[in-house]
Amino acid sequence: MKIAITGGTGFVGSELYDLLLQKGHEVFILSRSKEGTDRGITYVQWLSGTANPEKQLEGIDAIVNLAGESINNGRWTEMQKQKIYDSRMKATDEVLRIIKALTVKPKVLLNASAIGIYPASTSTRYTEKSKETGTDFLARTVRDWELKAQSAEKLQLRVACGRFGIILGKSEGALPLMALPYKLFVGGPIGSGNNWMSWVHVTDVANALLFAIEHPISGPFNITAPHAKRMNEFGKTLANVLKRPYYFPVPSFALKFALGEKSQLVIEGQHVIPQVLLDAGYSFHFPNLESALRDIYR
Repeated sequence: MKIAITGGTGFVGSELYDLLLQKGHEVFILSRSKEGTDRGITYVQWLSGTANPEKQLEGIDAIVNLAGESINNGRWTEMQKQKIYDSRMKATDEVLRIIKALTVKPKVLLNASAIGIYPASTSTRYTEKSKETGTDFLARTVRDWELKAQSAEKLQLRVACGRFGIILGKSEGALPLMALPYKLFVGGPIGSGNNWMSWVHVTDVANALLFAIEHPISGPFNITAPHAKRMNEFGKTLANVLKRPYYFPVPSFALKFALGEKSQLVIEGQHVIPQVLLDAGYSFHFPNLESALRDIYR
């Protein structure tokens, strides 16, 4: 297949294009600065005044939209929150414009999303059928992002929104910052430790996205490992894998002081089940936390 990726040089995007190339697919990465062919990837310029990416994307089978300002960049000031929101809306608007301009439409649009759409809870288990949605900044951003992407259904595309959990990888994502205190021998429970962490290995993120391209999945689908962990258990497992102690608690007020509103990413959490993927027959490479962490730190 011919598959186009926006945000293709990021944490998830680079993992995805490696997988696609291994599987023999033809990969197009939409880039603001790079064009041409490199290592079997065709780079197509977009989001610039003179770019006409649709000319190079005729005949593509799928678009994976991962573009957007990282939520991990700096404190969530009002300016940064607006940047996070606007970058997702602008990129998705351009994806929709490209699809409209193509003579032959792709079969599927996969759009990134996040489990932050669900309200924080220590007791509720969420699946894709759950109707509850949060009211905070992240939930509003995710909801608007999904609604915009789903408008591509009017163009006769299958649209699926992959709601990412906390993605684990060695050099990027949340894990390096979470692991740092343990490596310094000061790791321990964060806040109450009772909050849920719905995690997923980055390998499963890439494989789940490809699975959703190849199978008739539509609407939201959760990309989380099937076994979420409470933060206490997550921390103890991480400490065990790193062979470090687990006893210095990090109080919630300290995180709120250091991170501001962004602290909700680690203080709060949701217990999210990837029911759509499980029902469709997806087999997780890393369903269990210890095996996932041992693979990352092997």
